[in-house]
Amino acid sequence: MAISYKDAGVDIDEGNELVRRIKPLCKETFRSEVMTDIGSFSAFFRVNSDKFKNPVLVSSTDGVGTKLKLAFMSGIHNTVGIDLVAMVVNDIIVSNAEPAFFLDYFACGKLSADVAEKVIEGIAKGCKEAGCALIGGETAELPGFYAENEYDLAGFGVGIVDKDNIIDGSTITVGDVIIGLKSSGIHSNGYSLVRKLFFDIHKYKIDSYIEDLSKPLIEELLTPTKIYVKAVLNTTKNFEVKGIAHITGGGFIDNIPRILPHNAKAIIKKHNFEWLPVFKFMQWLGNIDDLEMMRTFNCGIGMIMVVKNDTAEDILSFLKHNGIDSYLIGEIVKRDNEQAIEII
Repeated sequence: MAISYKDAGVDIDEGNELVRRIKPLCKETFRSEVMTDIGSFSAFFRVNSDKFKNPVLVSSTDGVGTKLKLAFMSGIHNTVGIDLVAMVVNDIIVSNAEPAFFLDYFACGKLSADVAEKVIEGIAKGCKEAGCALIGGETAELPGFYAENEYDLAGFGVGIVDKDNIIDGSTITVGDVIIGLKSSGIHSNGYSLVRKLFFDIHKYKIDSYIEDLSKPLIEELLTPTKIYVKAVLNTTKNFEVKGIAHITGGGFIDNIPRILPHNAKAIIKKHNFEWLPVFKFMQWLGNIDDLEMMRTFNCGIGMIMVVKNDTAEDILSFLKHNGIDSYLIGEIVKRDNEQAIEII
């Protein structure tokens, strides 16, 4: 009896159909530096020598984590692609690099062009918001490897910055202050705890309406991660910014110390910014202490900037003008022990 690749679970025609559908989505994100079309074995991107005199490439890779489980549960697949882009480009911009191009990896047990197209629609939307080109990717159909109707995502991004304009936190000094940029929600970290809390312990349904959130639960939980590219890069063009940290996995506790000199300590004032309703509700629901919350979640702050004290108010006003709510959430003091951050 003859057997085909399709009989083994891999549908080449479905993959080709997906490529046909996503080509126009990708082309909408292309920048002038892109030199190849979707479908080549590799993608070419020309560095703009007029814009960057001493270019340094900055790279990052990430995924969406178990937030994907909520897409599977709900059948809503057009937002997690935005999360994927956000997690990568928000890491790239902390060094003051401009995200230039992005590639994605989509892996599943059985390919559905309809589902994959929705995911990649989100990726393309995120790339357009971040100003980077979606120049390629990989779709892997791996029968027997993933559960039915499930998939995984990974994203890979490259940014460019002039060497003299790199921001790495090395100039942070005592007396500087910390500005926090408001998040859009949970973003893409802590979802193993989120799912355990809402669905395993308290048995909520995805369509449960929670009065404290003023919306259906799934709408809150699938809110895409905020992309800060334009706000951050516009700020660094107009003001001196000494350090930037993405409040991602590890929250405040693990991420802010990554940019601090060895003699500097960050004091974060937890009452100086608005904890979004979803965080207040989860803290109450799980009886979670403040320290655990601020090491697991962003609690309402998705990105921080360390700046001079005398420029802070101007930067807060500038961010507001650029559509980003922000708060003065802390200060830099002399470190007198191994503790690099303190929450008060």
